[in-house]
Amino acid sequence: MSDLKQFPSVTIEKVRNFGIIAHIDAGKTTVSERVLFYTGLTHKIGEVHEGAAVMDWMEQERERGITITSATTTCFWQGHRLNLIDTPGHVDFTVEVERSLRVLDGAVVVFDGVAGVEPQSETVWRQADKYQVPRMCFINKLDRTGADFWKAVGSIHERLTDKTVIMNIPIGTEDKLEGVVDLLRNQAVYFEGQKGEKVVWKDIPQELREEAAKYRDETVEKIAGFDEALIEKFLNGEEMVIDDLKAVLRRAVIKGEVVPVLCGSALKNKGVQLVLDAIVDYLPSPMDLPPVEGTDPDNHEVKLQRKPEDNEPFAALAFKVATDPFVGQITYFRVYSGRLTSGSYVLNASNGRKERISRILRMHSNDREDVKEIGAGGIGALVGLKNTTTGDTLCDQDQPILLERIVGQEPVISIAVEPRTKADQEKMGMALKALQSEDPTFRVKTDAETLQTIMQGMGELHLEIIADRLKREFGVEVNVGKPQVAYKETIRKVAEAEGRYIKQSGGRGQYGHVWLRLEPQERGAGVEYESQIKGGTVPQEYITPIGKGVNEAANNGVLAGYPVVDVKAIAFDGSYHEVDSSEIAFKIAGSMAFRAAFKKASPVLLEPIMKIEVTTPEKHMGDVVGDVNSRRGQINSIEDRGNIKVIDATVPLAEMFGYATALRSLTSGRAIYSMEFDHYEGVPKNIQDEIVGLKQTGRGK
Repeated sequence: MSDLKQFPSVTIEKVRNFGIIAHIDAGKTTVSERVLFYTGLTHKIGEVHEGAAVMDWMEQERERGITITSATTTCFWQGHRLNLIDTPGHVDFTVEVERSLRVLDGAVVVFDGVAGVEPQSETVWRQADKYQVPRMCFINKLDRTGADFWKAVGSIHERLTDKTVIMNIPIGTEDKLEGVVDLLRNQAVYFEGQKGEKVVWKDIPQELREEAAKYRDETVEKIAGFDEALIEKFLNGEEMVIDDLKAVLRRAVIKGEVVPVLCGSALKNKGVQLVLDAIVDYLPSPMDLPPVEGTDPDNHEVKLQRKPEDNEPFAALAFKVATDPFVGQITYFRVYSGRLTSGSYVLNASNGRKERISRILRMHSNDREDVKEIGAGGIGALVGLKNTTTGDTLCDQDQPILLERIVGQEPVISIAVEPRTKADQEKMGMALKALQSEDPTFRVKTDAETLQTIMQGMGELHLEIIADRLKREFGVEVNVGKPQVAYKETIRKVAEAEGRYIKQSGGRGQYGHVWLRLEPQERGAGVEYESQIKGGTVPQEYITPIGKGVNEAANNGVLAGYPVVDVKAIAFDGSYHEVDSSEIAFKIAGSMAFRAAFKKASPVLLEPIMKIEVTTPEKHMGDVVGDVNSRRGQINSIEDRGNIKVIDATVPLAEMFGYATALRSLTSGRAIYSMEFDHYEGVPKNIQDEIVGLKQTGRGK
């Protein structure tokens, strides 16, 4: 690796903070490795299939050939500093994409030239929409059999956006891919040398000239359409200046009005340098974006802004916490304004605590370089923060600001875990706490009835990796139970019930009495509590304890002990005793009323429904469809992709355990699938009765 210190500092206009995002296996990490090589940061290309990728540094990543944790690095291209984050594509690690997009200014979305848009492509695209991240597309793997550039572009138009502008077209395809045509420059580009490091510009091959001229006109017209002076030139048939076209395109990309599309094959070293050029030319610097917005930590009604300038008060977001075996906890952060200097103190506005900045690092995957300071627009890491977790705001002590947090998704799967020995027991608690601080989608709780430790996460692979890390990184040997589905409970109709808690035991007794009405809410609303008690039938000091009782009952469920969601509880009547009433009595009464009303309100178990996409040869399609149907699945569509079939379906998570093995067996290992959480839905009555019965007999833990 090159020494990062040899590079000069750059102005903020020459900083590009971008991520590489995509569906699993689209080639993100391979693109990242080429970026490191061509920018001179590495002298050897690390290949994913050889387990040698620089950006996949965890042992679990190298063994599986997938990205699990987002890795960050800094490199330079054409005098610009590129802060790059390579993110995972597997849905179990979607929070890594979420928190990376939260702090990035732009994104390169990579697509497989054979498959086009895949399920996780849609997920990451929606995440980028959520944070309004300007992006560009790279259609990769055009050297593969069955690759079709125009079909991939068509899938982007159909499933993601029609705001594309074609910047390259391929010269040849599949094993005859030779290079690309740069439509703006109107030239063919070839990548020669052992690793494609030599970019050679030539005339467009004769057989492609007509096609290239047609697409160039379309591209130029589309770009010119964003600027009145340029469109007038275009309509008058005047020759366009490339720099003018680039300037207009840059403005349109930053506003989110258009998405440039490039193409090539990262594995075959074709097209990546043009992606680097486009990152510099079209993706925004921190200066191109609006000031970051936040609130006053003491008064959230007061809105504040910070401009991306070094002389502004310091404000940064901690977007990731990782445990490093050599230096301990590392906190990754993005500076939005001001400068951070080692030795200084900052305020964690999320919890009101001060933190001392002892070491600032610039990261290169899992290697690191100490730096004295990082300015506005910079991405770095801090060592030794004691009270900072993912999503916390670090800021100037005298001018505090609270930035929007990063919110993790709710887990959909859980497993019981227990230490093998007493020594492991002591270490397990610390290790689980460290892993929880790293990952907002990983939760740990203790089952109140069995006293087992329960790990909750986004999927089987997610929890498998956690268990593997416990052993390798923390030296904790554990036994892991069977995966369990994270069911929820809710109601389907309005119901009322009373909770009356009266206890006399000599001396002062206990008296609490309340009437509750439960109403169903729409999905995602959670549990709400409201008081409509009038006339002082229940004194004000007992209203809050009733709510605590409601929440306690909701947390432990009524049907089978699963958390209650999407219910509104309204306290509307009750009574009290001058002497015997107390907060604890009303808390118990609230809990009793909730449970009684819940049982009357047509209660139902909800289960997570997963969206799956199965890619299979046609001859196995009947078997795959039959198997999906047998798992209570619903087929949404079947489409052709070259000579294979793509089955889009929704299936309950409870039916998907062990699916990878079953699919391999059905199709002789020729089919693949991807799965992501879609929504919660009511469990059929016969299955609900079975789950409730198992839970009540103690076997459904």
